[in-house]
Amino acid sequence: MKRIHVVAAIIIENGKVFAAKRKDAGELALKWEFPGGKIEPGETGEAAIIREIMEELSATIVVDRYLMTVEHQYQTFHLTMDAYQCTVTDGTLEISEHVDSRWLPVEGLHSLDWAAADIPIVDTISRMLGN
Repeated sequence: MKRIHVVAAIIIENGKVFAAKRKDAGELALKWEFPGGKIEPGETGEAAIIREIMEELSATIVVDRYLMTVEHQYQTFHLTMDAYQCTVTDGTLEISEHVDSRWLPVEGLHSLDWAAADIPIVDTISRMLGN
């Protein structure tokens, strides 16, 4: 079974959480997720998430803190995802790898069709922000 290690950025601004919708391809087609991507060999999780957000969303972020790690078995691969709470320091989040994006209030987090591995993070953020 293929194993993939990725990072995810949990970007919260003014009480709203950023979510991105995947392209219509693969096992996770059109599912909502927290943006991020694969960790390259020799790269730290923090460095990977900063690089991925610059590549995918054309913005500079800082990592505020490690939030959690999710392990999830999909049909065709096993995913390990490290989630980091981040803040945008330069630029505006502009999607290029996704088909849609939204800033969601905490009470709207559970309204999207999230990728299964992202749901534990949604639950944690919901508790963290008091919903």
